[in-house]
Amino acid sequence: MTEATAAPELKTADIARIMKLLPHRYPFLLIDRMYDINGEESGVALKNVTINEPFFQGHFPGRPVMPGVLLVEAMAQTAGALVLNSLGDEHAGKLVFFMSIDKARFRKPVVPGDTVHFHVKLSNKRPPVWKYWAEAMVDGKKVAEAEIGAMLMNERGV
Repeated sequence: MTEATAAPELKTADIARIMKLLPHRYPFLLIDRMYDINGEESGVALKNVTINEPFFQGHFPGRPVMPGVLLVEAMAQTAGALVLNSLGDEHAGKLVFFMSIDKARFRKPVVPGDTVHFHVKLSNKRPPVWKYWAEAMVDGKKVAEAEIGAMLMNERGV
């Protein structure tokens, strides 16, 4: 491979890095680790789903299923972390607000014991707005998908 066609060096982010990038905390931080990060272009986050998740108490007793809206939120967190990671630490204090969701589809329930991999790929960018196509996968099978829109703002919303 020549330098111009060399594959990009893919990065990772552990939970400490994710917590530096995102303001979310328990019980609403929904991604545990990121890998295959290619700048703002693409990346994958994972969530280890356990029976200890607080939402399983009511969704549903006797048949625990991760709510679809939380799968979408985890996709949005993955996209937001990608944006902030690519912009660098000088953007600390900025927030990435979930702006839109389109084409959401849910194909299979996510249950305790599953590891969900959230694959996101940049589809459009016009700062301060980024759009990503996202897919949630369990055991190599798509369980959900959506197009996520996010807007970068400072803490005061300006």
